[in-house]
Amino acid sequence: MTQYQPPLRDMQFVMHEVLNVVDELKQCPKHAELDADMINAVLEEGGKFAAEVLLPLNLSGDAEGCVLDKTTHEVTPPQGFKAAYAKYVEGGWPAMGCDPEYGGQGLPVVLNQSLYEMMNSANQAWTMYPGLSHGAYEALHAHGTAEQKATYLPRLTSGEWTGTMCLTEAHCGTDLGLLRSKAEPQADGNYKITGNKIFISAGEHDMVENIVHLVLARISGAPEGSKGISLFIVPKFLVNVDGTLGARNGIFCSGLEHKMGIHANSTCQMVLDGAVGSLVGALNKGLAAMFVMMNAARLGVGNQSLGLTEVAYQNAAAYAKDRIQMRSLSGPKAPDKPADPIIVHPDVRKMLLTARAYAEGGRALSIHVAVTLDKFLSSDDEDTRKEAFDEVALLTPIIKAFITDNAWIATSHCMQVFGGHGFIHDWGMEQFVRDSRINMIYEGTNTIQSLDLLGRKVLGDNGAKLRKFGARIAAFVEEEGTDEAMQEFINPLAELGDKVTKLTTEIGMKAFRNPDEVGAAAVDYLRVVGHLTFAYFWARMAKVALAKQGSGDPFYKAKLATARFYFAKLLPETAALIRTARAGLPALMEMDEALF
Repeated sequence: MTQYQPPLRDMQFVMHEVLNVVDELKQCPKHAELDADMINAVLEEGGKFAAEVLLPLNLSGDAEGCVLDKTTHEVTPPQGFKAAYAKYVEGGWPAMGCDPEYGGQGLPVVLNQSLYEMMNSANQAWTMYPGLSHGAYEALHAHGTAEQKATYLPRLTSGEWTGTMCLTEAHCGTDLGLLRSKAEPQADGNYKITGNKIFISAGEHDMVENIVHLVLARISGAPEGSKGISLFIVPKFLVNVDGTLGARNGIFCSGLEHKMGIHANSTCQMVLDGAVGSLVGALNKGLAAMFVMMNAARLGVGNQSLGLTEVAYQNAAAYAKDRIQMRSLSGPKAPDKPADPIIVHPDVRKMLLTARAYAEGGRALSIHVAVTLDKFLSSDDEDTRKEAFDEVALLTPIIKAFITDNAWIATSHCMQVFGGHGFIHDWGMEQFVRDSRINMIYEGTNTIQSLDLLGRKVLGDNGAKLRKFGARIAAFVEEEGTDEAMQEFINPLAELGDKVTKLTTEIGMKAFRNPDEVGAAAVDYLRVVGHLTFAYFWARMAKVALAKQGSGDPFYKAKLATARFYFAKLLPETAALIRTARAGLPALMEMDEALF
């Protein structure tokens, strides 16, 4: 049985001691009453729900999986999932980050994201059922009509209904311009939609009375490609004028995907057979509306991998302290035992510290982005909103790709710590590895995120967004540059910042001559910039830990040790990445296709 202790102390450290979240959010009128005690209380209760309600269902849910009744097209999730969801709703958790106008609590995004990190650690598959609902809520809140909002938002806010996003089709993954789903206008202003969707997470289940599908389709006569796509609300059950449920709509699950991981989440093949849908937003502008949900999902997937990294680390660290095998090369460390605990061995420590450094660095970045998103959503100053929007846009592909890549590394390391036991289902470690692998693929593969970062977010505006974030790093370097104790963190951060500037310029010049150079460098480039962001937040955390290490609190000693490990053992990866990014296109394109 796996164990999990919500990382409340580290969350509080990042929020209150490093990022000063309360002071940042008090500048937004809607969060003026927020204080540290409220944040801590919410996180503590959320951690209890994750550890006490969700964690016990994780292993059993993975073993049991979901069951499809092909006669009724109904899907039954694993035992206990429906009851856990009822407790989730009873606790008011779905409403936490939603608009009070629709029954929400109006709390900041950063609290919702931290709750979801803990729930993902405890049970990623379960967390995906309510997880997509919030994305559907955001899309309708931003683009829905007054009538659509009144009908759907209160029920998504309360958790009475859940939501999905139906994008992918078998012949097109990320390239949504190729989709074939059709929408035919009806006399009553609605549309009848026909098509097939695949990989729809939580597409069918019995945990709620209704599921609100957001579906991309092309209206007859619309332009080809992505410019002719519209977005529709397609509920599982039609909704009457008075809000009661009507007839079963023509959208149903025709099959469940048998996946490598997240077995307990119903990943569905969905058939739309004349399903009734209502248009969301403008005609042929569906991708713009759906991007609200897609960006939320990308941040959410990064959060899933952050949660897996944390729980994998906790279990591997506990095992390494208990498991005895061989003696330390420098002599026995536990002479009273027949062998030493494996945590004395340097490479075991390297694997554990890699996972810990990636978890704590990812948490700092994720909380920062969540607070920045809160500023965009809640500030009454347009300049603040614009700067926040640009920064979230820049960092979203890094959250999605860098944190999920790191989770794959970290969960694999943590499974390795268990040796042969790591492959055994009952220990839980192989499940973390399987679950983490999908996070690198869905919601836009990590290569797509890399192309988005380099092509759109950096070169697309001639580096303006990157320069803004780089200026923040440069100001910190300037401020701390004379502090001798900070040099081990500041010097490599400053050096990497300069290298990123030069690398960006070099790739940009190559891409001007041949755009394929972006594709050749993008994946390495994202990882370099990912390390730049982690190095910045690790340096900020080290600054606080240095100032408070005299308090005697071992937390700060551990934070400094992890920071030093990150800069000594993980950040140097950037040297090789920069070299391979600079190698460019020729080595990739020289071989004739027929020779593959």
